[in-house]
Amino acid sequence: MSRPSAPRARLRELLAAPGTLVAPGAYDALSARLVEQAGFDVVYMTGFGTTASLVGRPDVGLLTGTEMVDNARRIVAAVDVPVIADADTGYGNAINVVRTVQLYEQAGVAGIHLEDQVMPKKCGHMSGKAVIGVEEMAGKIRAAVAARHDPDFLLIARTDSAAVEGLDAAIARARAYAEAGADVLFVEAPVSDADIERVATELKGVAPLVFNWAEGGRTPPIPLDRIRELGFSLVLYPIGTLLAATAGIQAFLRTLHRDGTPAATLPDLPTFDGFTDLIGLPEVRDLERRFAP
Repeated sequence: MSRPSAPRARLRELLAAPGTLVAPGAYDALSARLVEQAGFDVVYMTGFGTTASLVGRPDVGLLTGTEMVDNARRIVAAVDVPVIADADTGYGNAINVVRTVQLYEQAGVAGIHLEDQVMPKKCGHMSGKAVIGVEEMAGKIRAAVAARHDPDFLLIARTDSAAVEGLDAAIARARAYAEAGADVLFVEAPVSDADIERVATELKGVAPLVFNWAEGGRTPPIPLDRIRELGFSLVLYPIGTLLAATAGIQAFLRTLHRDGTPAATLPDLPTFDGFTDLIGLPEVRDLERRFAP
C-alpha cells in the first residue's frame, strides 16, 4: 500500500544530499531493471527513447499522454528505485496538465518534468522548436502543483526557450517557474561551457537544477566532476541505453545476415540462463514452490 509514495520521499532525500544525483535513461521496463541492477539510485524515463521504442519514430510529439503514462507505469512496476518521467508539455493546456499530473502520480512515478514548448513538441536538442508564453507556462506549473495529491511528487519545470529567445530569457523563465511552484529547474540545451556556467551561477539558490547530458546533443559533454562543481543537483543521461541497445542489435543482425546463424555473436551475449536469472526467473520459481501445486 505504501510503495507508490515511498520512492517519492526517497527521491527528495537523494536530491537534498550533497553531490549530484545521476539518472540514466530507460525506455522500457527491461532497460529500467538494468539501470537499477547497475547500482543507480534513480531511473529516468526518456520521452525520446519511449517514442523510439514504442513507434520507431523520432521525438516530435507523436505519442499521447496515455501512451507515455502506460510506459511509465510498466517501468515503475519493474524497479524499486524512484522513477522520474518525461511528461512533455503536459499534453495540452493547464487543464490537461491537471489530468497529466494525476495520471503520472497514479502510475507511481516519483516526479515528472513539464516543458514550455508549443504542441506538438520536439526533442530539446532538435531545431525548429517554439515556446508558449511565460505566463501560460507559469499557469501550467501552478495547475500541476494544485493537482498533485502527494506533496513529495516532484515537479521539474523545463524551459526550451534558450534556443528560441536566448539564454537571458531562459534564465528569466526558470525564475518565473520557480515562483509558480516548481521544485526543480531544467534549462534545456545550453550550447557552450559559458552558457552552462551562467545557468548554474544565476539560478544558484533559486531551486535545485537539472543538467541534461544528452548523448550527442547540443550541450557540451562536460565531466561529472565539473557538473558537481557547478552545483547541479541532478544529471540525466537520457538516451545512452537506447543508443547502446541499437548498436548491439545492429551488430547482431549484421552477423546473422552474413553468417546465417548468430553463433559468432554468442560469446559476447548473456547466456539464456543468465538472462532469465537477470529478469527474475529465480523469484518466479520461488513463488511457484510456495504457492503453485
